[in-house]
Amino acid sequence: MPETVNFTGAVDRDLLKRAKILAAKSDTSVNALFNAELRYLVETFEAAEVSGNENFRTLLDFSLGRVDDGQAMEALGIDSDEDLFLLMAQAHLPMPRLPEARTRSMVDDLNALRK
Repeated sequence: MPETVNFTGAVDRDLLKRAKILAAKSDTSVNALFNAELRYLVETFEAAEVSGNENFRTLLDFSLGRVDDGQAMEALGIDSDEDLFLLMAQAHLPMPRLPEARTRSMVDDLNALRK
């Protein structure tokens, strides 16, 4: 069995509550869920790196809001949002966040309306 270490991290309170419910329904622990998901993410990323396939990195960047849908589709050589979201589901990645610059711009626009 691999050696384990404790670490400290932060998680959204509502997400943790939902994870606890899922863990209870699955007769497991939040720790086991976290380890399984993190292992999947790391092993998939490493396997893609070893094979020289940049698709997983592109999907991860899209999921994290580092690239937008157009950039991701161009890099993946696909031409539909549906295909992109199917690849996201197959890669077991969460749906994307807006790019940080776009989010900041939206916040600035909303703040400007208050003036």
